[in-house]
Amino acid sequence: MSTMALAPRVVALVLLLAFLLAPQFFAPVFAPLTHNGAPPIYTQASLLDLAIAHLELVALATVGSAVVAIALGVLVTRRAGAEFLPLSRAIVNIGQTFPPVAVLAVAAPLVGFGQAPTLIALFVYGLLPIFENTLSGLQQVSAAVVESAKGAGMGGLQRLVKIELPLAAPQILEGVRLSTVIAIGTATIGSTVAAKGLGEVIIAGLLSDNTAFILQGGLVVGVMAVLIYDAMTALERIVLRRRGVRR
Repeated sequence: MSTMALAPRVVALVLLLAFLLAPQFFAPVFAPLTHNGAPPIYTQASLLDLAIAHLELVALATVGSAVVAIALGVLVTRRAGAEFLPLSRAIVNIGQTFPPVAVLAVAAPLVGFGQAPTLIALFVYGLLPIFENTLSGLQQVSAAVVESAKGAGMGGLQRLVKIELPLAAPQILEGVRLSTVIAIGTATIGSTVAAKGLGEVIIAGLLSDNTAFILQGGLVVGVMAVLIYDAMTALERIVLRRRGVRR
């Protein structure tokens, strides 16, 4: 990434951290968006704590989605598991068929309020991008390369770990990256079932008709999504370059 392309991201990161650590310094910026003496900065909870809790939810859900989706992708690209492809697609499409709010509505009465129903909703919603990218990546691995590995005496597991997954890694990681960004935005709805996160700020703004709160929550979520997407992209390039895999 060039210096000119990196500079705006560094500025965004610095401003984000400054706002989360000392939000009151930004009160004059948000004050024009309030009325009737409403507070310009959300102070009912620490914005830094809410951001950390938000990212923790996203990380847990994304890791769970990645483990399940990649395992399913591997299974259905093996000869023994090919017949399970339609079933696997049906499972991972649940998250896209039912919106996260609907999943929350079903999960909350079963597991209670708080983080649990939000994790379930984010987990289910994050399966499809990772599964489809895993499937696409593994299917595009050259049959000649696989046959060469087989001819070299590699077993099925060795071929998968040393040949197929590394070659499919760029697409798999792209799916994980996309799932992560989707989860960062979607996690805001978790506050409707008492999950700690930045959705709390947005909901407080909606309930009190305070545009400043709504903008604060939305901006922090949006900037985090962009910065994390870029950071994951850069990390992916470093890892793949060291492993000698081309994008």
